[in-house]
Amino acid sequence: MRHHLFNARNLDRYRDDMTSGLDALVGHVAGVTQPFSGTGVPSVAHRVAEVDLDQPLGDLDAVIDEMRTVYLDDAVWFHEPRYLAHLNCPVVIPALVAELFVSAVNSSLDTWDQSAGGTLVERRLVDWAAGRIGFGEEADGVFTSGGTQSNLQALLVARGQAYLSGDADPAEPLAQTLTRFRIFASRDSHFSVQKSANVLGLGLDAVVTVPTDDRHRMDPWLLDAEITRARAAGLIPMAVVATAGTTDFGSIDPLNRVADVCADHGVWLHVDAAYGGGLLVSTRRRHLIDGVERADSVTIDFHKTFFQPVSSSAVIVRRGDDLRHVTYHADYLNPRSAALPNQVDKSLQTTRRFDALKLWLTLRVMGADAIGDYLDDVIDLAHVGHGLLRDDPDFEVVVAPTLSTLVFRFRPAGVPEGIADEVNPRIRRTIAGRGNAVIAGTVVDGRAWLKFTLLNPETTADDLRAVLDLIREIGRELLDELRAEARG
Repeated sequence: MRHHLFNARNLDRYRDDMTSGLDALVGHVAGVTQPFSGTGVPSVAHRVAEVDLDQPLGDLDAVIDEMRTVYLDDAVWFHEPRYLAHLNCPVVIPALVAELFVSAVNSSLDTWDQSAGGTLVERRLVDWAAGRIGFGEEADGVFTSGGTQSNLQALLVARGQAYLSGDADPAEPLAQTLTRFRIFASRDSHFSVQKSANVLGLGLDAVVTVPTDDRHRMDPWLLDAEITRARAAGLIPMAVVATAGTTDFGSIDPLNRVADVCADHGVWLHVDAAYGGGLLVSTRRRHLIDGVERADSVTIDFHKTFFQPVSSSAVIVRRGDDLRHVTYHADYLNPRSAALPNQVDKSLQTTRRFDALKLWLTLRVMGADAIGDYLDDVIDLAHVGHGLLRDDPDFEVVVAPTLSTLVFRFRPAGVPEGIADEVNPRIRRTIAGRGNAVIAGTVVDGRAWLKFTLLNPETTADDLRAVLDLIREIGRELLDELRAEARG
């Protein structure tokens, strides 16, 4: 008997081993007191390299103990209130229950004969998300691995539509046409727009960067001018990417005005709402994403502001027929003659996990309003944090939050820009080395800044004050060191 296979004969072993794993996880998390151990790369690398993968331990408890040393002891814990770095959320328990079924049943969502009911659950959730966006019955979409893949698929579809728009010359060689396609996105848009252009054969130069206003939102008048200029130069406007929640600032481009420009020029509008998509279930801030219903395609990352485990994203299109640009029929998988709901017809992936089940269980246990309330809570906290920074003479803050990010830096009166550029990254590294908080950093107009990304409803104003005090303390120590070096 093959004792390690999950099947009806081995259910006792499965239950025992899963219980051992669950007990180990619960016991470990109960002892976590800060988001990171503070360890460096060499220490972890040494422990991982010491493991002889060709000599199995055989005993699960021994393996779990080993796993602690190579993974759990130095894991970064997003559920800790003072993890304030990136767009990583604590996850809700119903979604973790779903993971049990997703992994054990191991459905593959490419074809009906590999997933059956899973196919229809995903399709129902796509319809639900499309309805929340404001799309009609013709809308469709598919779950993806994340915002980067969702954006890539949306732009692939936009490229296909651009060929049909009348601007492309069917007699022109394909390679030449590709060099004329242009994508327009704000300077604060996600790097996946440039990456997608490269993957699609357009090249990095195909992305036209549109300036932003003082709140880091795309300027629709300059967008209009850039599209007009491109057409006059014989280029083909392929798509506009508006961002609903930029990574650094949480800024939301003026979607209705951008949609007006796209309508005037007949250009595909994609809204990257990987971050801001959670506003679709907000009971207090849904209006912030008004205009998203005018998009041709939308990216939503459920593993950000819907508090789902990685990975869980979706790309939703206004007209389901547009997904034909990603369809490929294989006789062994999804032949043209198959009258079945095969999701591979709409996806860049073939084998694909049933990640939709996590959102399904979350909605069925908690409801959409509860998810929206979690997001509203962290946005409320970001406004509190902005007030703390604005009123503190030791800090500068870039812009008031729209979502839940704060970009700021330690710079007391009299500290030159260059010194602030040196001190703030060192503050971040010092905090990481202690592990009692985790914060992020970024660059704004060539200058070094720090960043809080708030996605934990359990984080409090007192947590923010404590981390700001820590930043201040370390910052003053570093300034004293620099002054001493200058005198010496």
